[in-house]
Amino acid sequence: MKPRIFTPEKTMFLLIDVQEKLFPAIANGEALRGNLHRLAEAMKHLSIPTLLTEQYTKGLGDTLPALKAIVTSTTSHRTFEKTSFSCCGEEGFLELLDSMNRPQIVLCGIETHICVLSTTMGLLERGFDVAVAADATGSRNPEHHQLALDAMRQCGALVVPVETIVYQLVGKSGTDLFKRILPLFK
Repeated sequence: MKPRIFTPEKTMFLLIDVQEKLFPAIANGEALRGNLHRLAEAMKHLSIPTLLTEQYTKGLGDTLPALKAIVTSTTSHRTFEKTSFSCCGEEGFLELLDSMNRPQIVLCGIETHICVLSTTMGLLERGFDVAVAADATGSRNPEHHQLALDAMRQCGALVVPVETIVYQLVGKSGTDLFKRILPLFK
């Protein structure tokens, strides 16, 4: 894996399929919910553009309301409905990414071993730097979650906790930004 430092100017945030009807079946749901909220709030403070995807909303519902409220309160967000498991397989998605001109993508969501893994592979294949927030992804089966994280790491994604990603993007302590984000992790 090549070393990379993620910076707010080069990064976008991709939140994959955290939807009402599927979320209750995901293992460790309450811890996952907290990490998703922390990451979304941090991305908002960092002014990082956000893409929110929803898989087959007719069957799986909308994004969890509190999470969607955080994301849609940002100045730069877009919701992208899809039926492809990989976001990269959905018409118009890659063109949208290219138009944003941000080569680094922080992603999270569900399910780790299906949509998150497929999307990560597609993004890596196209030359994006990908950071997967390991504790802000989840699957119904914890073993499937772990196998997918291992596969993404072996293929070149940076797979680390939410806190690691956020602090790398913040860069240093003692700033107003750091002071606004610090309460998310206390």
